[in-house]
Amino acid sequence: MQHQINPTEYGPRGQAMADAVQSCVHCGFCLAACPTYQVLGEEMDSPRGRIVLMKNVLEHHLPIAEAQPHIDRCLGCLGCVPACPSGVPYGDLLLSYRGMIETERSRPFLDAAARRLIIETLPYPTRFRTAVRAGKIGKTVQRALPTQFHGMLNMLPGKLPPAKPLPTLFPAQGARRARVALLAGCVQQVLAPDINWATLRVLAANGVETVIPAGQNCCGAILMHIGELERAQALAQHNLQLFPADVDAILTNAAGCGSGMHEYGLLFAGTAVAAQAAAFAHKVQDVTVFLAELGLQPPPGLAKPIRAVYQDACHLRHAQGVISAPRQLLTAVPNLALLELDDGGLCCGSAGTYNLDQPEIAAELGRRKAERIAQTGAEAVISGNIGCITQIQTHRQQPIPVWHTMQVLAQAYQARGKTA
Repeated sequence: MQHQINPTEYGPRGQAMADAVQSCVHCGFCLAACPTYQVLGEEMDSPRGRIVLMKNVLEHHLPIAEAQPHIDRCLGCLGCVPACPSGVPYGDLLLSYRGMIETERSRPFLDAAARRLIIETLPYPTRFRTAVRAGKIGKTVQRALPTQFHGMLNMLPGKLPPAKPLPTLFPAQGARRARVALLAGCVQQVLAPDINWATLRVLAANGVETVIPAGQNCCGAILMHIGELERAQALAQHNLQLFPADVDAILTNAAGCGSGMHEYGLLFAGTAVAAQAAAFAHKVQDVTVFLAELGLQPPPGLAKPIRAVYQDACHLRHAQGVISAPRQLLTAVPNLALLELDDGGLCCGSAGTYNLDQPEIAAELGRRKAERIAQTGAEAVISGNIGCITQIQTHRQQPIPVWHTMQVLAQAYQARGKTA
């Protein structure tokens, strides 16, 4: 493909977009790995097609509005990245492109209002909890509300668990092997606060002291992935100043957060804190990777045998390349028989705010994922991302439990009273 994009026209991320577009040879290996292409069957709803659209917009051959429906339908799951023989950095292109066009595009009033609601609530746990409670009232009159809000209402849980505030320090049990900082997250604190507590208990059982910085906020990933880069920078920069430097790692237990924090180098490109952001990102690890490298202390095991299927979160498997670490930890748990989906890690349809922005496609992907899970005969599902967990809980065909990896490990250690 002839390289005609002028990188300097698009600021510090212009070169990333130009390089990604230039590296695509249109071979088509990405088609089978793309969830929206599998559902819609349209070339322009594939990574290859979207690259052509973005190229033409960047070269001023195509209006933004003409390309945008297809770009908006991209989940950002990055399933295309490991499938690409040319190594196209599609994630860098998509993040940069969405950030670039967001200030230039226009949205219908109701679409803009729905987006504003997402931006102003999801990254803030207190606001999100209030919004969920208000949404339950809205659900009773859903038919009278604009369709733009139906996706949000349909995803509301029937009941919220009580808040479980975290301490600022959770000590190691026995001899201390490591000291880490934990990102508490935003949506997860509201929908499943037990995941963070399970993470703390598992780390402690493995001799890890955990710092949970008070006053931390959203890592910015949820806004980065929808093109709100300036807002994401503001959130992320707060954490850059807040998290301690004297830790062995900065851990996250949400795949989307980990993926977003690993992109801080691109997010802060050309800014005064670029080096600090890159150093921060270098310390970020998914908790499963950290524990696998540290060496898991053998857990006693689950109270009774169970067959569970592991569902790869896209932003672990595709974005971060984390495939073996969770499986390594889970296969070390006595009484747990780990099953595989064998679907190549195809997205479940959650993808951050996707099931709110594109509810029909998200629902179809959720249905397909639930069908594959049911075919395994699993008695439980395990995943490493709150979005995936919520999506599977919504679409599962049987009322089987859906656990985070850390929740399973916490159960395994608790069998011998090793956790608080």
